[in-house]
Amino acid sequence: MANIISLLIPSLQETLYMVFISTLLTVLFGLPLGIILVTSDENHILPNKSLNTILSWIINVTRSLPFIILIIFILPFTRWVVGTTIGTTAAIVPLVIAATPFFARIVETSIREVDWGVVEASISMGATPAQIIVRVLIPEAMSSLVLGITITLINIIGYSAMAGTVGGGGLGDLAFRYGYQRFQNDVMFATIIVLIILVQTIQSFGNHLAQKINKN
Repeated sequence: MANIISLLIPSLQETLYMVFISTLLTVLFGLPLGIILVTSDENHILPNKSLNTILSWIINVTRSLPFIILIIFILPFTRWVVGTTIGTTAAIVPLVIAATPFFARIVETSIREVDWGVVEASISMGATPAQIIVRVLIPEAMSSLVLGITITLINIIGYSAMAGTVGGGGLGDLAFRYGYQRFQNDVMFATIIVLIILVQTIQSFGNHLAQKINKN
């Protein structure tokens, strides 16, 4: 048991590092992308059909690639960004590229759910597009956005486990090297339990936070 724990702790730390940084960057890139997808629509506050079409196409193409293929496809880019293609830091690059379009679509859906009447009221009061985005769209969609971040976070955990099978480190790497290659079923079982606990904890916290925001 002590041996399993000694293996799990560093792998869990690597997974948390990958997931935290990847989620942070995904939200940083995906939130504005999702907002642009909505606001650049022809019937919204910043209509731009060309921009909307190009962004939608790029996002759809990226989302259509299976994660394992994406990792291999962008190896040169990963090496250019972080100087290596192996390890937890290198795994962050494909994780962010895979998760950003996914989150952008979630943001798009959340923002579109905002009552257009609220937007129209802001326009009639002379609010600028930037003010509408910051003071109306994001606050009104916040509960839904929190749930979207939660779903994305869990998705990234799944991606990180797959990244571990190709040298990304973390719990996926532990399960692959010990549970699969060395047939140590106890390590595989322990890894699965840790992942289930991690996902359940994140989902419960995300649901609670979204409900709290919604009540406020």
